[in-house]
Amino acid sequence: MKKDIHPNNFRDVVFHDNSSGEEFVVGSTVRTSETTTLKGKEYSLFRVEISSASHPFYTGAEKVIDTAGRVDRFKRRASAAAKK
Repeated sequence: MKKDIHPNNFRDVVFHDNSSGEEFVVGSTVRTSETTTLKGKEYSLFRVEISSASHPFYTGAEKVIDTAGRVDRFKRRASAAAKK
């Protein structure tokens, strides 16, 4: 195995799914500014919009998750195009 090729900041991070509220502890090098306590231990916290707990492919339930207003903009453009 080669020496000194692995990142120095690899640690356990809590990934929090904003849609479902699920939390996963995963080894990662992602940069975070928040921390959280899970099962009595403090971890770095990284928030995600979609994970396997909320993604329609994995859950089988169709769900519209729009945090940037993309769906509304698409509907406005589609209705404007239909009027022409």
